[in-house]
Amino acid sequence: MFKLIAQEFVSQYSFLSLFNFITFRVGASILTSLFFSLIFGQFIINKLSLVQPEGQPIRKDGPETHIIQKAGTPTMGGVLIILSILISSILWSDLHNNFLWIGLISLLIFGIIGFVDDFKKIKSNSSSGLKGTTRIVLQLFFALIISLVILYILDDKIDTSIAFPFFKNLIINFGYFYLVISLFIIVGSANAVNLTDGLDGLAIVPVMIVAMTFAFIAYVSGNIVFADYLLINYIPGSGELSVLCGALIGSALGFLWFNAPPAKVFMGDTGS
Repeated sequence: MFKLIAQEFVSQYSFLSLFNFITFRVGASILTSLFFSLIFGQFIINKLSLVQPEGQPIRKDGPETHIIQKAGTPTMGGVLIILSILISSILWSDLHNNFLWIGLISLLIFGIIGFVDDFKKIKSNSSSGLKGTTRIVLQLFFALIISLVILYILDDKIDTSIAFPFFKNLIINFGYFYLVISLFIIVGSANAVNLTDGLDGLAIVPVMIVAMTFAFIAYVSGNIVFADYLLINYIPGSGELSVLCGALIGSALGFLWFNAPPAKVFMGDTGS
């Protein structure tokens, strides 16, 4: 949003050209989501505690110390993560970018699936939420839609191809099998975070590391000079996803502040 506003006044105030630089907006996105989490985190945690006084249901087959120490801790901390990402991304990204909206809508869809799962656990006061088959079917369905939308907006020359970085001519066109690969990556990545979660800060730290990596990949893929130098596909507009990754990094840092021992909130399936 700030980028669009700056473009209206850059002829009068030259310093506003700074908003055109993705690196500047990535840094601003990290700080915005971080401070949003730190400022509003406790408020959101208090609201979550009101609607779930008994906290997240703890699995009985876990360690006894874990059962005792974690009892009463609220879940659905992913609400804080998602809100900080949405607000920061909308403020600092180019709102005309299709990749940005695909990322944000995907975030919301999978967050809602996790929210329903958490809600069922709280309502039934058990560690069983959505059935595994129901969750996978929902994830596959929406992942297919997301994949088709991505194929639609990509250039025909690269839409179903996978390029191997640093190998100039190693590009494989998978055709329609590309959808299978895409589904595997989207659903597999979502559940990988879910399986990693379980202890204080266990999932959120790897998420930060992965987000840093993808921020770099998105940036160089969206920069024609770097893409050509590194022998990777140039994808116009993909650099804007690094701003979204920056928002994820900042929100993860903010969430870690409240999730570090003793944890005040769990991310739950809403976050994972």
